Amino acid sequence: MCRTPDGSASPLTRREGPHVALDTATGTQAESVLDALANPTTEEVESLDAWWRANNYLTIGQIYLQGNPLLRKRLASEHIKPRLLGHWGTSPGLSLIYTHVSRLIQRTGQEAIYLAGPGHGGPALVAASYLEGSYTETYPRVTQDEAGLLRLFRQFSSPGGIPSHVSVTTPGSIHEGGELGYVLVHAFGAVMDNPGLLAVAVVGDGEAETGPLEGSWKGISFLNPARDGAVLPILHLNGAKIAGPTVLARKDPEEVRSLLRGHGYDVIEVEGADLPGMHYRFAAALADAYGKIRAIQDAARGGDWDGQRPQWPLIVLRSPKGWTGPEEVDGVKVTGTWRSHQVPLSGVKGNDEHLALLESWLKSYRPEELFDAFGAPTELVRRANPAGELRMSASPHANGGLLTKDLDLPDFRDYALDVPRPAAVKAESTRQLGALLRDVYTRNDDRFRLFCPDETNSNRLGAVFEVSDRAFMERVTPEDVAIGRDGRVMEVLSEHNCHGWLEGYTLTGRHGMFATYEAFAMVSASQTVQHGKWLEEATHLPWRAKVPSLNILLTSTAWRNDHNGFSHQGPGLIQVALTQRKDVARVYLPPDANTLLSVADHCLRSRSYINLLVIDKQPQLQWLTMDEAVEHCRRGAGIWDWAGNDDGSQDPDIVLACAGDVVTMETVAAAQILKERLPHFRTRVVNVVDLMTLIRPRDHSHGMEPTYFKELFTDDTDVVFAFHGFPGAIHQLVHGRPDADRFRVRGFIEEGTTTTPFDMVVRNRTSRYHLVMDAINNAKRTPRGATELTAWCEQKLAEHSAYVVEHLEDMPEVRDWALGDWAEKG
Repeated sequence: MCRTPDGSASPLTRREGPHVALDTATGTQAESVLDALANPTTEEVESLDAWWRANNYLTIGQIYLQGNPLLRKRLASEHIKPRLLGHWGTSPGLSLIYTHVSRLIQRTGQEAIYLAGPGHGGPALVAASYLEGSYTETYPRVTQDEAGLLRLFRQFSSPGGIPSHVSVTTPGSIHEGGELGYVLVHAFGAVMDNPGLLAVAVVGDGEAETGPLEGSWKGISFLNPARDGAVLPILHLNGAKIAGPTVLARKDPEEVRSLLRGHGYDVIEVEGADLPGMHYRFAAALADAYGKIRAIQDAARGGDWDGQRPQWPLIVLRSPKGWTGPEEVDGVKVTGTWRSHQVPLSGVKGNDEHLALLESWLKSYRPEELFDAFGAPTELVRRANPAGELRMSASPHANGGLLTKDLDLPDFRDYALDVPRPAAVKAESTRQLGALLRDVYTRNDDRFRLFCPDETNSNRLGAVFEVSDRAFMERVTPEDVAIGRDGRVMEVLSEHNCHGWLEGYTLTGRHGMFATYEAFAMVSASQTVQHGKWLEEATHLPWRAKVPSLNILLTSTAWRNDHNGFSHQGPGLIQVALTQRKDVARVYLPPDANTLLSVADHCLRSRSYINLLVIDKQPQLQWLTMDEAVEHCRRGAGIWDWAGNDDGSQDPDIVLACAGDVVTMETVAAAQILKERLPHFRTRVVNVVDLMTLIRPRDHSHGMEPTYFKELFTDDTDVVFAFHGFPGAIHQLVHGRPDADRFRVRGFIEEGTTTTPFDMVVRNRTSRYHLVMDAINNAKRTPRGATELTAWCEQKLAEHSAYVVEHLEDMPEVRDWALGDWAEKG
């Protein structure tokens, strides 16, 4: 039975499959199953071919037809959609693979999911789920009859319908493919800690030209056959992309074999266009690949494994672009060329010759054999479908929230730093998080992983190595530390791999965190955007169960990459996250360790969000006790009474606000200068930890209510806001708040180099001295002594500039600023 998001069984029944699972078979039985898999009977090939023809017919119907779905009458112009959108060229190959994998599932009981890398294979995969019956179960209006078929066709790439990709609306999908390059990373992430799953990942030859895909072949260097499932890559070389040839398709086949073997794969090749020959050849190739996968897994799980990286199989499928479509259109060759990539017959509605070609093309699949008198798939077609949840479009692994188990989390309060008073303690905040994650690993050895581009120790998360090595299946030398085949900490020097692995891991129901240097999160920023789009669209689909959130920790931040220089200084992912539609994204800027622990606990428990946590790894001042941190994070923002001199009896002269660890220190330092030098000048300090609280509640669920916003910022007092990221972000967030123009924002303005820590804030005009001058210039009243204090700040900035050049470090009064006892509470 297929489960619904609440875990109950679907009322729709399935035909039971005829074969037992291969796992239960003896050695002789297993050999027999594999032999039968490699040698399909005539009846099986007839059913496979019927299913394939039906899928091709449905694919073309989705692209072209808005009427007459079964050609029960002569095709006419009014039956054609006014806008022809969709992609035909890759679809026949995708559906050929799909039906043969379905047969493998029938024969073996193997759980499998299907990931279509070619970006526009949408109609083929929608057609597959329709033929399997899961589409109708998911969308009851799209019935398995002529009326439902018409709805299926009309909705495709149409207003009020569905996209042209294998998107979140497609049952069985965890991979859209609209932005090419990520099919393998999603597949590898899906099978980590998922030993019973086979992820069939079809790599389009256009997609194979992308940087992310080129790096993702390395997934087998991290896959443990004893604990993880398997990925079967199928490189589909059909020769062309949207307007020209593809690189790998034009290479000599031996070069392609050498490339893939160099990555560590056992290459199996299938080529042709003849039928039924291609069915027999592909069945044999798939059986060969599956037999090798099972042999690798059985050896690893049965104790007969030498620990070396296996040579996993990979299939190269060469079939013509637009296979079975019109060979020529208007005297120009189409099939086998780039011209079949999208819509081979583009002028159908106004061209009688094209209309006749389309009708002939559709009838070539003999739809009368594929659909009965009511328009439902015939028994010949349905015979090719696996049963129940073994259908790839009904797999709970592709609706991972159905399988999600909550993390067993330790109490984050147990990792608290003792903070007797603000600024009395300096510590590396992320080190405390590392200790927490270490114990999360221990308590969740089948559902949690940390993904990091070779920076786990650098980002002070190395405590995880006390309980787990780094995963690595290549050879290990005596000099290696915390590296081995049984490791579950994922380190590879590729943001694309780390991000994509985590996406596949969470979408199939497990939990994790991606930690990276802040500047290099922009390498995978587009993946963050695409995942956010997926999660946002999923909120509109009640059948999509919520999945664990995508948690991204950004450290080694812009303000403390003074040693690495300008290339490492960029807080751009915050800006990217803020562009996400509705409230799928959350951005947290914890100022110290205890707030980081509180926020991290919340994020690890959350579902279907992108959680962005930004904090540096370097020793930094600690501000709040754990109880204070928990309350501060609950509110998202709050007044730090001890930092200012505003007693609340009347509005302050200025509000100094801050969001981010380094700028928080500068803000508190600025407030201290104002308290000491202008004691009658009323200063309020507001710290923001949850950036989304600044948004109006109507625009984000975390937005603070107007009364609390007024309590923090008043209605008309000017606000000098020191921000970790680009200043424009705060203006974007407070848009629509009372008198939003009164917010004066200081932040990163792309000024950087290899310099001292304090010089970074000076260069970006966010230092304590700049904030003091801003406070004076924007206050309700000009206090006595303002001119003298402004001159003093300018003098300090001049002293700083001279000092760092001469001494190569910051002035002692800045460097050692935290040593005083000025912050005693009360």
